Amino acid sequence: MGDVTQLLERWAVGDREAFRALMPLVYNELRGLAAHYLNTERSDHTLQPTALVHEAYLRLAGNREIHLRSRSHFYGAAAQVMRRVLVDHARQRRSLKRGGPACIVLPLEEAADAPVDTRIDFMALDEALDALTRIAPDKARVVELRYFGGLSIEETAAYLNIAPATVKRHWAFARAWLLHRLATGETSAAP
Repeated sequence: MGDVTQLLERWAVGDREAFRALMPLVYNELRGLAAHYLNTERSDHTLQPTALVHEAYLRLAGNREIHLRSRSHFYGAAAQVMRRVLVDHARQRRSLKRGGPACIVLPLEEAADAPVDTRIDFMALDEALDALTRIAPDKARVVELRYFGGLSIEETAAYLNIAPATVKRHWAFARAWLLHRLATGETSAAP
């Protein structure tokens, strides 16, 4: 993975070709990460893993303010971008449900018999993660790197420069806090 770090360093100093060369090296991992996220979405999701990776690529390539220092930093940034893409997609879909141009109206009998989708609502997760960030930014960062970035405990610890045991504690706390928040639908920042 030394090639990844070298390409990131070249990209940071303005070498556009370095970012283009980087993508084939990380594409399969990013696509696997995107597939993992989309597996938790509803079955009729219109966004596919390839499209999610491509959208993340476009957003990362267009963002010159970030300076990615290492493989784990790159995956952390890619995870944040994928999270934003999924949230934007969910917001767009929700706006359509509220009467946008592609809104489909179902008779009440059909809607009542429709199966309930219990998979992750990325908008709710995003709001809960934002609330966690306000009260415990270190724990929220662990969630972003572990869940959205796909980093291991050890990779997360190295990236954040903390002990793996601390990452485990933060991860356990954040998962429990987010589960409670998602289950209760609370909107305030207080746990």
